[in-house]
Amino acid sequence: MRRLLLLATLAAGLAPPLAAEERANTILVLDGSGSMWGQVDGVNKIVIAREVVGRILQDLPEDRNLGLTVYGHRSRGDCTDIETMVAPAPGTKGAIAAAVNGVNPRGKTPMTDAVIAAAEALRYTEEAATVILVSDGIETCNPDPCAAARALEQAGIDFTAHVIGFDVTDDAALGQMQCIAEETGGTFRTAANAGELAEALTTVAAAPARTSATETPSVTASVTLRAVLGDESGALLGDPVEWTVAAGDRTLAEERSGNPLALDLAPGRYAVRADSLTGERSAETSLDITGPGDLTVTVVFPEALPDATLAAPDSAEAGAPVAVDWTGPGEAGDFLAVAAPGEDAYETYAYVRDGSPTALTMPTAPGAYELRYYLERNRAILATRPIAVTEAAATLTAPDAAPAGSTLPVGWSGPGHEADYVGIGLPGDDAYAHYAYTRDGSPAPLPLPAAPGRYELRYHLGQDGSVLARRAIEITPVTAALVAPDRAVAGGTASVGWEGPGYDLDYIAVSRPGEDGYETYAYTNGGNPVSLQLPEAPGRYELRYVMDREATVLARVPLEVTAE
Repeated sequence: MRRLLLLATLAAGLAPPLAAEERANTILVLDGSGSMWGQVDGVNKIVIAREVVGRILQDLPEDRNLGLTVYGHRSRGDCTDIETMVAPAPGTKGAIAAAVNGVNPRGKTPMTDAVIAAAEALRYTEEAATVILVSDGIETCNPDPCAAARALEQAGIDFTAHVIGFDVTDDAALGQMQCIAEETGGTFRTAANAGELAEALTTVAAAPARTSATETPSVTASVTLRAVLGDESGALLGDPVEWTVAAGDRTLAEERSGNPLALDLAPGRYAVRADSLTGERSAETSLDITGPGDLTVTVVFPEALPDATLAAPDSAEAGAPVAVDWTGPGEAGDFLAVAAPGEDAYETYAYVRDGSPTALTMPTAPGAYELRYYLERNRAILATRPIAVTEAAATLTAPDAAPAGSTLPVGWSGPGHEADYVGIGLPGDDAYAHYAYTRDGSPAPLPLPAAPGRYELRYHLGQDGSVLARRAIEITPVTAALVAPDRAVAGGTASVGWEGPGYDLDYIAVSRPGEDGYETYAYTNGGNPVSLQLPEAPGRYELRYVMDREATVLARVPLEVTAE
C-alpha cells in the first residue's frame, strides 16, 4: 500500500521572525498510516519522520503558534482517522516532539482531507497560510487532490502548498503532488533519502511567504527542447515539430511548435513528446527537474528507413537453397536472413551484393519462419515475409556387411544439396569416420573404416550435419600375408610375394621394428610379387603389408639386411 508523509507549516519556519501582527500559525501534519513502517536505506520511514520533524522543531521560533495533526494512526481502513493532537499555540514544541515519538503507523492515508483539516484549524480563509507536504505515494481516500488544492487556493486569504516527493517513483503520484503545488502557487521537490528530505524541508520552510495570492516564488528551470535525427549528436530535425509536455495525467504544454523550443518548467518529473508534422512520426523522452537552472533536453527521431520487398515461395524443404527476389537499397553488407518469428537471432543468411535473386539456405529444423531484409549499417529490418520450412527425407541402400578398408558404393535418395554427404560412424555418435558427397551422384563411393565392427551409414545435410537417414552395417575383418627371404643385401632389391585385399593404394614397406613410417615401399597394384628396394644401411628391419586406409598394418615379417 502506498502512503503519504505530510508536514504542513504555516508561514516561513526558518525565515527571519516576522512582526507579531504578521506571524502566522504553524501546524505539522504527520502521516501515521501503515506504509510508514516501510524503509529507506534500511531505516523505517516513521523513524526518519520523527528525526526530521525533531530537527525542524528545533529551528522554529519559540513564540510561534505551532500545532500537530496526525492521520491513519488509530484504526485500519478508516479515511476519517484524522486527529489534531496538539492545538496551535506558542511553546508547544516539546509536546509535539513527544506526540510524534509516540505515533505507531496503522491505517489508511487521507492525505488531502488532512491538508484541508489543517488549513481549517489554521483559519486559512482569514489568515495567510503555507503548507509543506512530504509524500511517499499516492492519495488513497480523496479522489481528486488537484481539485481540493484549487479550492483551498481560491478560498484562502493567501494559501500556499509546497510539496516534496519522498522516495517516489510512481509517475501518477508525482503528477498529483506537482498539481497540488502548482494549484496553490507552491514549489515541488523530490527527496530520495533522509538527508535529502531534511534539506528539502529546510529549503521550503525558509521560503518567504507570499505577499499576495498572485505572487509565486521563482524556482522554475529554463528548458530547451531539441528534436534531432539519428542520435543525440545528429542534426536538428528538418520537419516542423510540435511538442507535448505532461506531468502524470496533466498536460502542461501542448501543441507548442518550434525546434528548438524554450520553456520554463517547475521542478518535477515530465514526459516529453515531439511530433513531426510532415513525417507523421513521434519521439519521446522523460525529464526530471530538481530546481532552477538551464537544461537542454534532446529527443531522437530514428532515420527514415529505405523501402524493401521480398518475394519467395510460401514453403521450402529443410536445408534447401531458396531463390529470394528482393528490392531494396542493396548497400554493401546488406543481407537476407531466415529467422523464427519474434526472435532477434537468425538461422541462416546470405549477402545481397551479387544481386537479385539471392540464394538463401533454409534451416534444417521444420517450422514457421520468416525471411528478412537487413540493412547492415544499423541492423534495421526493412522487409519480412513468412515461409514454412517442411521436413526433408532421405533413404540409403547398401549391403548388410562389407570388408574393412574397402570403398562401398552406397545408393541414396534425398535432397542432394551441394554440401550433403553420406557418412559412416559408430552407432550413437553422429561424428563420421569417412564420408562421400552426394553431389557426385548415386551411388556415393564411401570409404569404409579399417577397424572391423558394427557401424552406421548416414545421410547428412551439409548445412549443419543433421541426419536424415540411418542404416546399420557390419564391417568385416580383412587379412594379409607376406612371402619373402629372411635376409637380403643392403641397397639391393627383394622380391616379396603377398596376399591381402589389394586395395588400390595398399603397399609393402620396409620399416624399423617398433617405429611408425617406412624406409622404402612399393604399391601392391604393381603386381605380385613386388620388387622392393632395400635400405642402404645394414640392420634388422621389418616387412609390412600396409592397408592404405588409416595406414593399417595387416601383416609383418622380419628381414635382416646385410652388408654383403
